[in-house]
Amino acid sequence: MLRMLVGLALAVLMPLSIAFAQGYPARPITMVVPVSAGGPTDAIARTLAERMGSTLGQPIVVENVTGAAGTIGVGRVERAEPDGYTIGIGLTSTHVFNGAIYKLPFDLVTDFAPISAVATNPQFIVSRNGVPAKNLRELIGWLKANPGRATMATIGPGSPAHIAGVLFQKITETRFQFVPYRGGAPGMRDLLAGQIDLMIPQPSLALPQLKAGSIRVYAVTSSERLLSAPDIPTVDEAGAPGLHIAIWHGLWAPKGTPAAVIAKLNRAVRTALADLTVRRRFADMGQQIPPLEQQTPESLAALQRAEIAKWWPIIKAAGIETQ
Repeated sequence: MLRMLVGLALAVLMPLSIAFAQGYPARPITMVVPVSAGGPTDAIARTLAERMGSTLGQPIVVENVTGAAGTIGVGRVERAEPDGYTIGIGLTSTHVFNGAIYKLPFDLVTDFAPISAVATNPQFIVSRNGVPAKNLRELIGWLKANPGRATMATIGPGSPAHIAGVLFQKITETRFQFVPYRGGAPGMRDLLAGQIDLMIPQPSLALPQLKAGSIRVYAVTSSERLLSAPDIPTVDEAGAPGLHIAIWHGLWAPKGTPAAVIAKLNRAVRTALADLTVRRRFADMGQQIPPLEQQTPESLAALQRAEIAKWWPIIKAAGIETQ
């Protein structure tokens, strides 16, 4: 009897869901960005929102909701109505790392509907120009000669910059102080002003300053050189082998968002990622677009699960906690 009732309910709801999706979107969509404006995640979101809105026929309004290393913005998406009118961009820190650090009021895997992965990139190890080291081995030597005195900008506990810094300390046997910021852009401003010594930012923050000669870039946190900066050595080449960490971005909707709506959003993402202007902007930011077969909700879900399995034990073993 119960199975019959469930079947009847699904039979009634399915046409309603399809009808809703056919009329979707009928008004503007909000894309929540869980970090501050001006940084790489914000730039990726705004580039996507502009092109996706054109495809969907409705504007996508970017809303920066900051705080608690991105958990406030992610929570804003989780609590939203599952109607496709609130979606969120997330990254490795907000949808993987934070689960090992914070006691979250939601489940990062089961409380969200994945839409698509959108971009990935390694990070750069950089310093202010006043640091005397000219290469990574000299930087490691300088840090060892001045234990605990240097400062590194992060975006709070558990951010990619923080975890990369912790791994850097472990691999190189150095010590320095972490200084948390609300976003990558404010940290870079203080680095340029000479108030911070070090940073491990995304290429989109570092590349313009590298070209201007405003910072020193020592290495990329990857086993392969970045196409947009082929002269920068990898950490393996430069003196910190194994310091591999990449930041990837994806889009999610609240759990329960109709599958047909997710499909429409996914098509808009794939159209955006195929657009030459979008691809050019992403390349300028050092972002790599995933292959078409990896631009599916299922692929994003699999990527997130694999990253959780990889990073949670590392973070917990390192004892990374909220301050």
